[in-house]
Amino acid sequence: MNATDQIRKKLGTLPHQPGIYLMRDRFGTVIYVGKARDLRKRVSQYFQPARRRGWDLKFKALVEAIHDFDVHVVRSDPEAVLLEGKLIKEFHPRYNVSFRDDKQFLMLKVNLNDPIPRFTLTRLKQDDGARYFGPFPNSSALRTTLALVRRRYHLRGCRPLTPTARDYRHCLYAHLRYCTAPCIGNVSSAEYRAQVRAACEFLEGQCAEMQEQLAAEMRAAAAAQEYERAARLRDLLSDLQSTTRKLSRFPRVPYRLPRALDPEKDLAELARVLGLPAPPPRIEGFDISNISGTFKVAALVSFRHGRPDRANYRRFQIKTVAGQDDFASVAEVVRRRYTRVLKGLSAGAPPAARPGGPPPAARAAPAAAALPDLILIDGGKGQLSAARAELEKLGLGHIPLIGLAKEFEEIYRAGRPAPLRLPPESGALKLLQRVRDESHRFANTYNAQLRLRKISESLLDEFPHIGQRRKAALLKKFGSVQRLRRASVEQIAEVPGFGGKTAAELKAFLAARPGGGV
Repeated sequence: MNATDQIRKKLGTLPHQPGIYLMRDRFGTVIYVGKARDLRKRVSQYFQPARRRGWDLKFKALVEAIHDFDVHVVRSDPEAVLLEGKLIKEFHPRYNVSFRDDKQFLMLKVNLNDPIPRFTLTRLKQDDGARYFGPFPNSSALRTTLALVRRRYHLRGCRPLTPTARDYRHCLYAHLRYCTAPCIGNVSSAEYRAQVRAACEFLEGQCAEMQEQLAAEMRAAAAAQEYERAARLRDLLSDLQSTTRKLSRFPRVPYRLPRALDPEKDLAELARVLGLPAPPPRIEGFDISNISGTFKVAALVSFRHGRPDRANYRRFQIKTVAGQDDFASVAEVVRRRYTRVLKGLSAGAPPAARPGGPPPAARAAPAAAALPDLILIDGGKGQLSAARAELEKLGLGHIPLIGLAKEFEEIYRAGRPAPLRLPPESGALKLLQRVRDESHRFANTYNAQLRLRKISESLLDEFPHIGQRRKAALLKKFGSVQRLRRASVEQIAEVPGFGGKTAAELKAFLAARPGGGV
């Protein structure tokens, strides 16, 4: 059964339900993720004649590349939005644009271990002992519902960790009777925690009584011809239902790098189109991950005989480049990589392997084996020129070097003014795309790890009245939040800018968040 017959057969089995569909190419790579209110109708549209194919070249290329598809049925459209965003961040499909940044959906957070708990909005779930609700696809509805919850259960919206009578003097929530003001002893700590727990039960979906009350008020307002009030109540009811609707939790989808159908054939074709004397047994690919000029990192992946050689993957933090400069970042990582390789060769051994790799004797190889047969840079002319200049300085200008630009999948070659375009079904192009996509995935994974490490340090940002200077002083003295957690109040008080009272408050703040920042 060919691919067309297989797709036609699968279309007939699709349900008329909301869900997510993943389009795959002939190597199994996810190239597009979409959502649908009706899976059968939506997915079928891709395989029917349409005028759009005539003028939308991107859509035409997508349809021509589809070799198979998968679907995942969900219960509602909000669940489809959440799952779509999750899968796009997981696979980074070539034909998707939305959700490809690192921004997450909003969640609601409350730490019941705090002296006076408060609800806050966050985009990242941490292991800090707090309770989290969400994520929520509609941030506007969430904010409206949070305001409603604070007013109904008389909860505070102020920022201090432990508000005092001094904070009460300027607290609008308390003076408007939105908050029961535990900071001045209007209610005991136990009574206030009971209010917070009731709000948690409400957010878990136990809100039928309030929904009925709002619906009754809406109908009464409409009957009295108070249409503006009825419309406000209708919108509030809709936001409440949207926020408290129970959603499914989706497990992480494991990443699998698609395998080539015939690697040797693809390598032979690649040698032919690039004019190489022989198929390149070892290919190294570079990619830069740089989000808004922060956490600039690079990744090197190695492919041997058309398959990933993960033992020789490498990661780099960009050290000498200020701001967002991909050209300079490419130059730095190429210079560092091959300077180290040449040092290893001059010492009579290839670069050291990772822990757990083969012993040095088993790694001994001829000098030429330590250098790649082809280098692939993710980018166009600029990135290619920066890499070529560094290779020539190192005396490695003889190594074939190419750049692969994402937009039109053009192959740039040194000394050739015009890029090379291969047909989408070309095995050589698919091989280069696998190298490029793997380096992109590896670089983004490293970038995400660094961001998570930074986020663990940002736990200190939640502590009131701490600025960047005092935070930097803490991390300089203790090295990490984990070591800070083990420090005594007296040791914290020795940090410039901290006194005994503030140190005790910080110690209590960290104690209320078990595991956070570790």
